[in-house]
Amino acid sequence: MVRAIKANGANVSADFYFTKFENRRPPAPLPQSRSVELIWQFLAICSLVAGAVYIWWRWTSSLNMDALWFAIPMVVAETCAYFGLFLFTANLWKTRDYPRREPPASITECVREGEAVDRPVSVDLFIATYNEDVELARLSIRDARQVAYPHSIDFRIHVLDDGRRADMQRVCEEEGVGYITRDNNAGFKAGNLRNAMERTSGDFIVICDADTRPFPTMLEHTLGYFRDPDVAIVQTPQWFYDIPEGERLQDVWGRHAGSPGRLLGKAIETVFGEIRVGEDPFANDPAMFYDIIQRRRNPWNAAFCCGAGSIHRREAVMFVALRAYADAIAHDPANARSRIARLLRPRNADEDALARWQAAQEQELTPYKFHVSEDIYSTIVLHQDKERTWKTVLHPQVESKMLSPQDLLAWTVQRFKYAGGSLDIFFHDNPVTRPGMSMAQRVMYLTTFWSYLGALWNLVFLLAPIIYMTTAIPPVSAYTGDFFMRAMPFLVLNELAFLMGTWGLSGFQGKVSYLASFPISLRALWAVVRRRKISFPVTPKQRQEGNHLRLVWPQIAIMAATLFSFAWCALRLFTVGGGYSLGGLIANGLWGLNNILAMSIMVRAAFWKPEDETSKLESVA
Repeated sequence: MVRAIKANGANVSADFYFTKFENRRPPAPLPQSRSVELIWQFLAICSLVAGAVYIWWRWTSSLNMDALWFAIPMVVAETCAYFGLFLFTANLWKTRDYPRREPPASITECVREGEAVDRPVSVDLFIATYNEDVELARLSIRDARQVAYPHSIDFRIHVLDDGRRADMQRVCEEEGVGYITRDNNAGFKAGNLRNAMERTSGDFIVICDADTRPFPTMLEHTLGYFRDPDVAIVQTPQWFYDIPEGERLQDVWGRHAGSPGRLLGKAIETVFGEIRVGEDPFANDPAMFYDIIQRRRNPWNAAFCCGAGSIHRREAVMFVALRAYADAIAHDPANARSRIARLLRPRNADEDALARWQAAQEQELTPYKFHVSEDIYSTIVLHQDKERTWKTVLHPQVESKMLSPQDLLAWTVQRFKYAGGSLDIFFHDNPVTRPGMSMAQRVMYLTTFWSYLGALWNLVFLLAPIIYMTTAIPPVSAYTGDFFMRAMPFLVLNELAFLMGTWGLSGFQGKVSYLASFPISLRALWAVVRRRKISFPVTPKQRQEGNHLRLVWPQIAIMAATLFSFAWCALRLFTVGGGYSLGGLIANGLWGLNNILAMSIMVRAAFWKPEDETSKLESVA
């Protein structure tokens, strides 16, 4: 990944694979358009109404009563997907950014009157690292040192090294930044952050990973939000500047077919948005998540922290941590009380006080929950606080750059942590049902959790055409005009609605990636249901050798089973007739082809290599 060279006595990185992308600049936030938003909202309502008509008809008039083993799971899956559509529509309903304000010159401008003396704002920037290349961290340190601010500010950079490496400490000394470590790894990243908070005192904390390289404008553009004393967290969009950009569809077709190809490609992109051939095979581009999903949670105060690239008000983080600590002691679980009673057997008030003190020592006092998804967990705790309405802000402009997963293994590790952490919260500490949140916040969090449960009904959708093609048994009473008359308006309106709802971004790759990643969510769900602890592996920053076919065997199995079902269906049609209907063949044939396409994208990702590696292999051959 890197070759280190010497320059003026210090190690300087060279030959990183991403060096050639250093001059890339992030895209601007999607522009707001009231007319586009109104069209989206109108089409979204039409889509939901058409979907409700379809689902009602499915339950009341279309079940194949001779095959309820197939019909019931199918209609339940469709209903769950429709409910997810309702939640997603609510999430995307409108865009209302928090107003940008001037960066504060004094801490008194960020707190309530009388809560602080007049002095410059102080900021601690944490770079959390464990086993990443020290030269990669050096680049992040150097970019952090370039952060500018229009007023006097107490700005300090600290590297939080959970790897306890002498090389990392030496880099910090060479770059003139703080080095913080500890003698254990309790709580992993959350514990690392807590340890650093105990040894620093900044009013605000910027969270960065080893590969997070902040832009000079980061503080100038974000600290103004904290003029509102109730703003607790500002999350900035994550931007992977190293992902393959690919080539525009119109350019590819133009090169192969001349002007007609270019015009056709341009027409397709006009309808579906920009399409690139050879782009990032893992659908890593987070623009859909930050610029659409997270950004549109701002009106409901429901944007959540995603870790790297976020700025935290220390007061808010510690205030909620102390409150949670006090509540945990006051409502000590019955099993803890009984355990203490058995150990101490208190007979008087003094002994009872001693028991409560011992119970207190068993509780976590931590501003960052020891959890694989400590970022969203911390936001949930903030939003649940009933005595103060803490606000979280999604700042729409990219303020840092970072590295994407370089292979399917790294991508899988990252997605498994996201899915497992979110599902663990949903099943064991569900904010949707606990007190403290507004209804809108509950809906937004449920949208996130529901998306990970979607693997259950996605599996049904993947198996359905296989079952029909091999058995000729439909999940509906018949694929007749009644079916298409209700299904087609819903499908067409849904596509048109989300074309407008995500105007400016192409959602195709994200949709097929969501469908094809069903094994990851299923494994995460199985681990959480069995109460297996979701591990805290660091997402690898270097490409791992070889291909990763073992990670995509479920997708390969779906593709093979679908192709086999097509062949079996053709054989039956040419021999015994098979009992298929024309409508069933059309619907399930197109359905199966869509599934094969979605699975093939993930299988192709298992073989993907960066452009440089591919070129080297071709030159060797």
